Amino acid sequence: MLGAKWRENLRLPDRHIGESPDHLASVAAFVRRHRPRVVAAPYWSDRHPEHVAASALITEGVFNAGLRKYQTEGDAWKVEWICYYFINDTDKPSFVVDVSDYYETKRKALDCHVSQFQPPGSGSAATRLNTPLFRQLIESRDAQFGALAGVTWAEGFVVRDPVPRAGLFKHL
Repeated sequence: MLGAKWRENLRLPDRHIGESPDHLASVAAFVRRHRPRVVAAPYWSDRHPEHVAASALITEGVFNAGLRKYQTEGDAWKVEWICYYFINDTDKPSFVVDVSDYYETKRKALDCHVSQFQPPGSGSAATRLNTPLFRQLIESRDAQFGALAGVTWAEGFVVRDPVPRAGLFKHL
């Protein structure tokens, strides 16, 4: 749906992410193999423990991938920075990216996650995610970030490093 050229799944176990040293080695090897400049990871503060665990695992795996003496496959590779996505409702983004031209694609991609967003049927439990209000929460957040940036829709990201700029003016 998103037009990705490739996708790779590390097959980490649901509800047990980061519990084995092999998980850390898998993330570091992935980074070394693909040599990304930027890594997107879940925000480190989230109500879902699995998102918190994934954030910590990715952060440490990216760090270890840059260490020459860390033992895993591939040559050391240092990522320029990690950007954390899906920030919670109370924190402010470090920066936003205008996604207005791609928002319908985002909606279609969200629709692909039937198990997450479809209203509960018989035998399934109602959750925060499978109510129309959750979709509304996502879209209202993206609209708010967009409005703050002067665009229709924007995704917010948090980074731990300062965001360098060429000067004080918005547009140079």
